[in-house]
Amino acid sequence: MAAKQINPFLKSALEIGPILVFFAAYLLLKDRTFTIGGTEYQGFILVTAGFIPLMLACTAALWKLTGHLSPMQIVTAVLIVVFGGLSVWLNDDRFFKMKPTLIYLLFGTALGIGLLRGESYLRTVMEGVMPLKREGWMILTKRVTALFFGLALLNEVIWRTMSTESWVYFKTFGLTAAVFAFFMTQGKLFKRYGLEEAEGKAE
Repeated sequence: MAAKQINPFLKSALEIGPILVFFAAYLLLKDRTFTIGGTEYQGFILVTAGFIPLMLACTAALWKLTGHLSPMQIVTAVLIVVFGGLSVWLNDDRFFKMKPTLIYLLFGTALGIGLLRGESYLRTVMEGVMPLKREGWMILTKRVTALFFGLALLNEVIWRTMSTESWVYFKTFGLTAAVFAFFMTQGKLFKRYGLEEAEGKAE
C-alpha cells in the first residue's frame, strides 16, 4: 500500500527531530554524572535512554500518519531499541556507538545479495522517488552498496579512535552530510538513465 502524503516539514521533523534532540541533550548533559539506584551513569547514557522512546514515538507517529514504514525505518527502530537498550542496561556506550555500523552493514549486505541475484532491491523501495531505467538502478545500487560499507567502516574508525563528543558530531552531521553529498554527485547518472529523458528521446 502506498504511503499517504503528509506535510513535508512534519515528516522531516519526525525523522530528523529525534536526532537533533539527542544532539542538544548530549551537549547539555555530556559533562554530568548521575547516580541512579547506586550506579553512576554518564550523561551520554541518560541521553540514550531518553532517545529510545522518543525515536519510537516519532516512528509510530510516521506510521500512523502515512500508513507506511520503510524497511530501513523498521530495522533502525529495532536496532535502536536493542543496542540503545544494551548501552543503558550495561552502562556501556559502545553498544549504541556500534549501531550505525550494523545498520549500514545490514543494508549493504542486503543490496549486495540482490546484486548477486541480478536485482536492485534499492529500486523496490525508491522507485517512486527516482524513476530510472533498469541499468541506472543497477549502477546506483552498486554505488549505494559501496557507500553503506564505507560508512560502516568509517563509523567503526570514528568511535574506536576518537572521543564520544567527536562521534556524536559525526553521527549527527557527518553521516547525514555524507549521504547528501553522495546523491548530489549522482546527477550524471540520474540525467542519463532517467525515465523522462528516455521517453523524451523516443518521441
